[in-house]
Amino acid sequence: MSASLPAASSARSSSSLDGFAGSRKALVVIEVLPENEESQRAWNGVLFDRFVQYRELVIGGLAAHGEAALHLSPPAPGDRVLDVGCGFGDTALQLSKLVGETGSVLGVDVAPRFVAAARDEANAAGASNVRFAVMDVQAAEFAESFDYAFSRFGTMFFASPVAALRNVRRALQPGGRICFVVWRQKADNPWLHRAERVVKPLVDVPEETDEARCGPGPFAMANADTVSEILIGAGFDEIDFHRRDLPYKIGATLEEAIEFNLDLGPAAEAVRLAGAEGAELRPHLAELLRTELADLQTPAGVYAGSSVWIVTARAA
Repeated sequence: MSASLPAASSARSSSSLDGFAGSRKALVVIEVLPENEESQRAWNGVLFDRFVQYRELVIGGLAAHGEAALHLSPPAPGDRVLDVGCGFGDTALQLSKLVGETGSVLGVDVAPRFVAAARDEANAAGASNVRFAVMDVQAAEFAESFDYAFSRFGTMFFASPVAALRNVRRALQPGGRICFVVWRQKADNPWLHRAERVVKPLVDVPEETDEARCGPGPFAMANADTVSEILIGAGFDEIDFHRRDLPYKIGATLEEAIEFNLDLGPAAEAVRLAGAEGAELRPHLAELLRTELADLQTPAGVYAGSSVWIVTARAA
């Protein structure tokens, strides 16, 4: 299944994709706010294509942090779960196994192509307690309530994270729990930051471009104090931060690691936004990254450090 993006406009735009049977009752409105339309265009377009291209590396690295979060703060059997920024739906399937047949999972994402892929894979897996919907959580009104909310790297891209997380908190039962994973500071994430340090000073990103930006960016929630303020503003309490550091495989070979960093992440976005100039610089940038990343090679592939916050809180 596929779906096209809503046309950009100054008014709110509605999406036509729903989840599995019954999802129309689950959501009062599925829409994308104007301030998140550019981010949706990026995630439903070039970023979806590149996530598919590098899926083994992307999911391989992200999944380890997600599993650490679910080990630390899992949902209970029978819980009704909301998965924010569900992507390909692999986290929703994990959550569905944890809550069991008496529980349920609603996975939501702003990108219709990710939701279509997630739905197809859940159908193929025979997961009967999982649904998916295209939605901007910042604009969401839920007609159902949840016991637990989860997000693996899906909360950093909202134009207004307070508004988005407030909607999540309103959808949670009083005392309901949230657990989400976000990247810590750039310096502790060389799997992305090494390339960014090399590439960005050499690329002139124009102020005006037809290329879509992904939103505030992967490190928008790196500061624990900022995230605490966001959660308090959204109505959460009992906020805790748990640091996790894990190696991240960025390529089976050095050449793949170079291409990975030039296709995904902050360095890649700079190259993409620079258009023709970025494309012209790409061979030179690849040579520089060949030197920069060479020491990360191991017999098993190219690995760099990655560091996250696992954030837990309760609906006040």
